[in-house]
Amino acid sequence: MSDAALNPETPETSEETEEEPIKQRKNGLYPGVSDELAENMKSGWADTELHDLRPIPQAENTAARRAALSARFPGERLVIPAGNLKTRSNDTEYAFRASVEYAYLTGNQTEDGVLVMEPTKSGHDATIYLLPRSDRENGEFWLDGQGELWVGRRHSLTEAEKLYGIPASDVRELAGALREATGPVRVVRGYDAGIEAALTDKVTAERDEELRVFLSEARLVKDEFEIGELQKACDSTARGFEDVVKILDKAEATSERYIEGTFFLRARVEGNDIGYGSICAAGPHATTLHWVRNDGPVRSGELLLLDAGVETHTYYTADITRTLPINGRFNELQKKIYDAVYEAQEAGIAAVKPGAKYRDFHDASQRVLAEKLVEWGLVEGPVERVLELGLQRRWTLHGTGHMLGMDVHDCAAARRESYVDGTLEPGMCLTVEPGLYFQADDLTVPEEYRGIGVRIEDDILVTEDGNRNLSESLPRRSDEVEAWMARLKG
Repeated sequence: MSDAALNPETPETSEETEEEPIKQRKNGLYPGVSDELAENMKSGWADTELHDLRPIPQAENTAARRAALSARFPGERLVIPAGNLKTRSNDTEYAFRASVEYAYLTGNQTEDGVLVMEPTKSGHDATIYLLPRSDRENGEFWLDGQGELWVGRRHSLTEAEKLYGIPASDVRELAGALREATGPVRVVRGYDAGIEAALTDKVTAERDEELRVFLSEARLVKDEFEIGELQKACDSTARGFEDVVKILDKAEATSERYIEGTFFLRARVEGNDIGYGSICAAGPHATTLHWVRNDGPVRSGELLLLDAGVETHTYYTADITRTLPINGRFNELQKKIYDAVYEAQEAGIAAVKPGAKYRDFHDASQRVLAEKLVEWGLVEGPVERVLELGLQRRWTLHGTGHMLGMDVHDCAAARRESYVDGTLEPGMCLTVEPGLYFQADDLTVPEEYRGIGVRIEDDILVTEDGNRNLSESLPRRSDEVEAWMARLKG
C-alpha cells in the first residue's frame, strides 16, 4: 500500500469554506497541494458514464421482495441500511459486506447505502440512497482515502437506477431528511449508527425488531434465483474440496493453513469470498466444532474435517463438511465411526420433505447416533432413555442442521414457531450435519476413540415431492470417499 494511502494531504482550508477539509495523514510525505496542482487535477478527464447498463439478474426478485415488505407494513416509513466500513486497525478497513437485509431487498452491495420505503396511498415508493461519484471539483476523487483514485470507481446515481430498478439519491442528504420526517418509521438496527441517530426519537426497539423478524422470515423460502445461487455455491465448494484433496501432501509438509489457503483461492476466484471461517481441522482438532485457527499439523493416518463454503457474488453461501482420511484410507475404527455418522445423515436427509416438522431430521439423526453409542457400550441404554436425557450430546454436541442462504445460519431472527418449531415447505434450504466427537481428554471412552471427530454435512433443498441434495456431487459413503480421493491423487 502506498505511503500516502489512505488519507493523503489536502490544501489548507480557509475558515470561510463550508466543506470540512479532507483528512490529512499526520506523517505523509507531502506538506500540501499547490493551487496549480489542485486546478490541474480538476480537468482533462474523459466522460466515463456507462450508458448501456442492464438491470441486475435478480432485479425482478428484489422488486417482489420489496412489494411483500410494503404489504406487511402499510403506511410506515421503512429504513434499511447497508452499513459502513469497519476499521481493522489504524487506517485500514475490513472488506465490506452489506447487510443481508439491504442486499436481499436491493441487490446492491456498496457501503453507506440505505434503502428507504416511503409510504403512499397505494403502498410505498422505494429510493436507494448511495454515495455518488467522487467530486472532482473539491479534489475528493484523488485526495480522500475513499476517493475513486484510491479505492476504485463508484456507479453514478443514474447508473445505479438502471442496475437496481430503484430511484437513487445522494445518501449524504438522508440523515438530515430523516430528522425532519414525521409519521411512523422503522429501521433495521445495528448497521449504521448515523442513520439510527437521525431516527432516535422516532423509533422503538420493539417495532424495529418486528421489521427485522419479518425480513428474516421472508428468506425462509427461497425463490428460483436464490436456489440457483445456492447451487452455484455448492458446485464451487465441491471444486474447492477437490483442490484440497490434491494438495494434502503439501499440507502435511506445512500445516492446516495450506488447506485453508487452498480453499480460499477457489472461493475468491469463483465467488465473492468464503461464506464463513473455514474449519480445516486435522487430527484431534476435528473434535473442536468451530476450529478456525487452522494452525495445527496435518498427519498421515489421521482424519481431516473440512467444513467450508464458497459465497457467491450475490452473497449466497454453501456450507459443506467432509471428513477425509489424510492418507486416503480409513482405518477400521475411523471407518466404523464414519459409517455411523453417514447412517445418521441418511436418516436425517430422508426426513426432509414438505409437511414434515423442522425438527424431524434432527430427531432421526440423533436416534441413529444414540443407537450406535449404546451398541458400542459408550452409554447405557435403552436408546429411549438416552434420547430423553440427552446423554448422546456428550459426543454429538450440536443440532443437526440449520437454515442456509445469504447467511450461513440464515433466518436466525425468525420466530421459533416459523423456524425450529415450524413445518418444512418447498423452497426451504437447510443443512443436515450429524457428527460424533470424541475429545482427546475424554476418559469415558476407550483410548483409541479419543481425538477422533467426524461430521458429514450437505445442503438440502425441500422440493414439492421430497428433497434435493445440492451438494451431491461430493461423495459421502466411506468407500466412495476413498475412491474419489485416490482418483484425484492420480
